Amino acid sequence: MKSFHHFVPAWRGIHWLLPFRVAILSIVLLAACLETTSAAHAQAAPSADRGGLTLSAGGTASGYYMGYGEQKLLGASAFVDVDGRRHLGVEGEARWLIFHQTNGEHATTYAIGPRCSMYYGRFQPYVKGLVGLGQFNYPSYTLAKDNDLVVAPGGGVDFRLTRGIRLRAVDFEYQIWPQFHYGLMSSYGLSTGLRIKIF
Repeated sequence: MKSFHHFVPAWRGIHWLLPFRVAILSIVLLAACLETTSAAHAQAAPSADRGGLTLSAGGTASGYYMGYGEQKLLGASAFVDVDGRRHLGVEGEARWLIFHQTNGEHATTYAIGPRCSMYYGRFQPYVKGLVGLGQFNYPSYTLAKDNDLVVAPGGGVDFRLTRGIRLRAVDFEYQIWPQFHYGLMSSYGLSTGLRIKIF
């Protein structure tokens, strides 16, 4: 029979998977959304949301907590959403966390991934699972910069103000940086802004 010590190296080899539980939860939510799509398809969508693909773009203001240095940063983001008629779509996002720096530490991320949304009157809740590139600038005294993989599950709620304008009431994102120089890092934050329908 193997002793406990034989299992320790194996556990150390997979411990990096634990922070991905949020990403796994996001994927499960996306799958659940896919399962309910057929039932929700009979639900009437606003006339502005019927038809084929729709393209929207917008921007938000963000507040984030960075795991490295326990920094609280402010920033802005720009995003593009492509939505299909079956509640499935794609979101591309660029985020610049560059304000409220105390020591030169800041981050920029570029990510894209699937998005699943539903309609409840004027409300459009959604879940998303993004992956992309993160650029992290270390405190000014280190004069270093890293480019890393970023996995970013999240979700939020849009609120229809007019036919072509929605308020992005809240957007939550949990960012996982698995290749971070000093070991796995996570960050999370909230954003709010506007989303404008292009066509």
